[in-house]
Formats: sequence, structure tokens, C-alpha cells
Amino acid sequence: MGLLTGFRVAQVGPGLAAAVCGRVLADVGATVRCVGVDEEPGLAAYLNHGKARVGLAEAVDGADLIVVQGGPAALAARGHDAASLRRLNGTAALVLISPYGQTGPDADMPATDLTLMAASGIMRMLTGQVDDLDEPPVRAVGEQSAFIGGLAGACAGMHAALGNTPGVVIDVSIQEALATLAMTELTRAGLTGKSWSRKRVGDGNGATVCILLASDGYAAISPREEKQWAAWLEAMGSPDWGRDPRFAKKADRVANWDALHALMSDWSRGLTKQAIADLAQEAHVPSFPLREPAEHVASEQLAHRGYWRELDGIGRVPGIPFGLALHAGSGVARKPSGNLPLAGLRVLDFSWVIAGPTTTRTLAAMGAEVIKVEAPGAGDPGRASELHTVLGQAKRAIVLDLKSAEGKEAARKLAASCDVLVENFATGVMDRLGLGAAALRAVNPDLIYVSASGLGRTGPEAGAVAYGTLLQCYAGFAGLNRHPDRAPRVGMAWLDPMCGLMLAFITAAALWRRGQDGAVARVDFSMIEAMLWTMAAPLLELAAGGMPGPAGNSSPTTAPHGVYRCAGTDDWVALAISDEASWERLYGLIPEIFPWKSETVSDRIRDVTANDDRIRAWARQLSGVEAVRMLRAAGIAAAPVMSSGDLRASAHMGARGFWEPHGTGVLPGLPWQASFGRRNGPAPGLGADTASVLAELGAA
Repeated sequence: MGLLTGFRVAQVGPGLAAAVCGRVLADVGATVRCVGVDEEPGLAAYLNHGKARVGLAEAVDGADLIVVQGGPAALAARGHDAASLRRLNGTAALVLISPYGQTGPDADMPATDLTLMAASGIMRMLTGQVDDLDEPPVRAVGEQSAFIGGLAGACAGMHAALGNTPGVVIDVSIQEALATLAMTELTRAGLTGKSWSRKRVGDGNGATVCILLASDGYAAISPREEKQWAAWLEAMGSPDWGRDPRFAKKADRVANWDALHALMSDWSRGLTKQAIADLAQEAHVPSFPLREPAEHVASEQLAHRGYWRELDGIGRVPGIPFGLALHAGSGVARKPSGNLPLAGLRVLDFSWVIAGPTTTRTLAAMGAEVIKVEAPGAGDPGRASELHTVLGQAKRAIVLDLKSAEGKEAARKLAASCDVLVENFATGVMDRLGLGAAALRAVNPDLIYVSASGLGRTGPEAGAVAYGTLLQCYAGFAGLNRHPDRAPRVGMAWLDPMCGLMLAFITAAALWRRGQDGAVARVDFSMIEAMLWTMAAPLLELAAGGMPGPAGNSSPTTAPHGVYRCAGTDDWVALAISDEASWERLYGLIPEIFPWKSETVSDRIRDVTANDDRIRAWARQLSGVEAVRMLRAAGIAAAPVMSSGDLRASAHMGARGFWEPHGTGVLPGLPWQASFGRRNGPAPGLGADTASVLAELGAA
């Protein structure tokens, strides 16, 4: 029996993001009924596999959740707008997913995966800083805008379905959902007005995490702490240059990064990528090889966890990243008790840095009382940047010394009063503290226990030291997110915030199940499996006999489709021609650029180099703003490659209320807007609520 057995979903109309939303719900047991969905072979067929095809009335009747994709004009034209669907079902939670949301001046602008990557600011940051600003920004592989938009819809929709208010509406803007993946940069822009520079300055974050050339590819390492650096030097054989004062401290390594990277590369190119990673892991230094997607098919770790699935007519596809076990609860567990979906519920938060705190920020915004537990000292590393300011919102913060008997006992008493526990410590840590799932079940049989780790809590690689950026490399994501003539770069921390969406979703699903029959979930979440789940497109290509590789911004099915330099410094425009009408409008806009007219898609793909050269010549005469204005006026999907500062100044996002006042600046909101609103409040200081929380809950 699946976690969501008995939960009914209506997936109405076409759209990959809606299909992703339905896919993740179906993967954990929901019944998904569809009408008018995409049926094309490949990604759409996989996402919609196993979902019942029915008529509109049958799909919507009795549904707990309705999911539909499209801007307001498109939904109205199809009869799938909120008012029309409400006439068929007035109580279900309704999730509307669209490129730019249902409100605001850009709500009906055409968009594609490429242009949404540009409009969200992600394209500027995806692969990290560059040495040459003539290198075009690049989109993520595999229709990731659909995956992020769909996961945001599933997360918000599942929470909405928990609430006590019938007929709530969720408005998911894919632009905003993507933008929130770069939470640190977005928050910095909101508070200071400063944007992240695409031009590499100093080490470009390499002293924290970098890629080294190996004899058979690449390996990524992250000796970010001084003790890890010392262990890494020893793993490399204690080279003489390791005693060079230029590399003594992290600040020194940042200042002399180019020289240091060259020395490490001289050593690494003589070893295989797996040998480098093995040496590092043996020294407890986070490291993984950059794998191709094909290398994961034979993974012992994934085989141990039974990850892969075989689908008739499709082949081997990703499984779900949620290891799930259910046990009987007390039968009297709390249920939500207010207008917000999680009002009246309590969450014990042992998570830190990005993935876990992103999860619990969502739970707090949905009304839960979140108690953040930190160790004495500096606390969560997120406090050293802007992260805690936004991810700590509306939480309570306490300090416990879990090395002491008193701290452990206080934690057990707190767990006895909570509904959910979220932790992302290394495998085995919570068990050694006496705070593992089995131990806490004895004091609270209704406690939903959510663990997040790099590779899962079981299997031969469960003990590997991992960070999200390294797992992006391990999965093959970083290696595919590049132009074919460029070496791979680690890139932004994409995986951690994406996992935050998945974890908040599965927590809501577990609460729904507990509310149905009292069954209590133990969740074992694997970040590498989550990354591969969203890489379905290249994995499907592999299953079909292909060999996925980096493609930059090109498309195998449409052209023109690219990013073009404009007149300003590092100023770019993304445009995508997805149908014949768009091609006619582009040709009408700039006929002098094309000495001939490419009549068909195959003609345009054949002529892509010549056409791209002519578009570049046209774009270089204009600013990005001017180029986008002209293209959009012609009805063409286009967007500037935005910075975080551009998003801060966006009239559209301002009109939608995405930015929320904070002191003299603003903070970014959630990846969706909900008719029931959200809970907000300042991020607490370290240990600010220790005395009051322990006293209130009887754990003092």
C-alpha cells in the first residue's frame, strides 16, 4: 500500500509541469486521473505512464487535488480556468501552474524551458562563475523548469489538501519557483541590492568545492574545512607544496587558487576519477567522481536500494527517492487545527545548511511550530550568510548539547511532543545519540521521522561524506549542464533547495496518511536518487539506446533556440521558436537577417548555424531589454538573462507580491502563492527560545 493510497488527483490538460506534479503524487500511491494530457513518446509518455485517461467531469469529480497548467488566457480558452473547474468540484484544492503565474503584467507571456531559465536568473548562475564573459549562459539539462514547477505544485497542493478550508487555490509561477533555488543570491539582492557576478573573481568558490581532471574524466572534491584540507593533503601523499604558506589557510587558498588548482591537477591527472574519490572518502573528505548517467545503471548502491523500475514500452526509469516504512501509531495523533494547513502541529528540526532548513521553512510557513535545534557554538552554518535570515523565518531556535546526557534527554522530551522530526546528519549520528527513529518511536509512536542524506541510510555507500553540489557532479547533472566545448564546472547549489521541495512534499503526504488511518511514516530520503528522478529525460534517452551528452542551449526538435549576446556588458536574450506561427513572426520581425526562409523545423535545424549568426548580429545592436520587448511584442517566447538584482526590480514579481518587506530591504517569498496565505516572522537568534521552549514543553 502506497503512502497516498486513497488520495485522488485530477491532472487536467497538457503541460510537462502538471505531468511532473501528477507523477510524483502517483509514485507514492495517489490515484491520478487525466484528461487531455501530452502523449508524445519520451518524457511526456513516461511522466503520464500508468495514469487513467478519463473525461473532464470524471477526472475532477471526487478529486482531492486538481492540477492544471497554463496562463490565465490559455486556461480560459480551454475552459480549465478556476471558475470552470470549481463548478465541477468546489472543494478540492486547485493547483494552477504557469510560466509567470496567474496575475501580473507578464502572466500571459509565452515561455519555454529555455526562456524560463533565463527569466528566473538561474541561467546566469547555473554553472558557476566563468573566465570569459563571451561564454553564453546555459540552461539546465532535461526540461528542469517543468520538474521544479511540478514539484512546487505537488508540495503546495499536498499541504493545501491537509487544510481545513475547502476550495483553496495555489498559484505556482515556474519563474518564481526556479528563482528560489538560488536563495542565497536572491536574498542578498533583496537585502543589499547587489547581484552575483558571472565573471570569476578569485577562486570562484573553488576552495570550497572544485573539479579536478582525472585520467578517465573528472572528480569533484570539497575539503572546505581546515581539518578536511589537512586530511586531503595527506591523502595526496603530503606533497612538498602542501607546506607552502600560500596555501596555509582557506583565505590563502582563495587568494592563490589558480596556482593551487594547477598543482592539484598535476597530481590528479595520473589517477582515475574513482581512485581520487576513494582516497578522499577514506580520509573523510567529501568527494565523488563525475559520472555519466549510464554509469548509474550498474550502481551497487542503487541496486541495493531497489531504485530502478522497468516500464513496458519505455524501459528502465528512475524510481522514487523516498525510502518509506509505515508503522501503527497511537490512533489519537493531532490533526491540523486552523486556517493554515499545518496549524496546531509541531516540528522538531535537527537540519542544517540548505536542504533541511528549506524544508522546515516551508513547514513553518504552512503554519507548523518549528523548533530548530542547534549545537552550542556557531550554530547552523547558514547563519554565516543571508540564508538563515530567510530560511529561519517563523521558527523558534534552541541550543542543546547533544553530547551531554541532559541535552539528549531534553531532545527526547521534545520529540515526545512533536508530530514531525526532520534531520540531515550523517548516517548513524542520530542512532548513536539515542535519537534514532526506533528509539523515539518508544516515546512517541505518532512521530513522523524524516531523514535526508546524500545516498540514503542503507547500502554500501550510505556512509559516504556528501554535499549537494558534489552529488550534482556524481549524478551527471553538472557534466551535462555545459556547452560541448567547455569543461564541466560544479555550478550553483541546485540539488539542496530542490530536495527541500521534495522533503516538504513527502512530509505533507505522511501527515495526510497519518490523518487517514493513523499509520506513521519513516522517510529515508536519498539526494542522489532525487537528482536522478529529475534527470528522467537523459535517462530515457539512454534507455532508448542513445548516449546523452552536453548540448548547451541547442534543441534537437526546435530552432532557432538559443541565447544571444546583446549590446550591454554580459547582456543576453534567450529566444525559442517552438511552432510555425512563431517562426513566421520572427521572420516578419527581422527579415533582413534571413536571406532565405527556412520553411520547416528540419530546415531550421539544418540551417541553425547560419540563422544563429544572423540573430546574433541583430541582437548585438540592441540592449537585452529592447530585444525582449520587440520579440514579446511579436508573440515570441523570449526573456532577458536576468540577474538577482533584475528580479528584485521586476515590476511583474513586484505586482505579484513575491518580495516581502524586511527592514530596509525585502526577502523572497515562497515558490507559490496560496489563497490561505502563509505564516511569517523573523528568523530567531541562536538559542533565542531555549528557555521558553523547554519550559513550555516540560523538557527543562
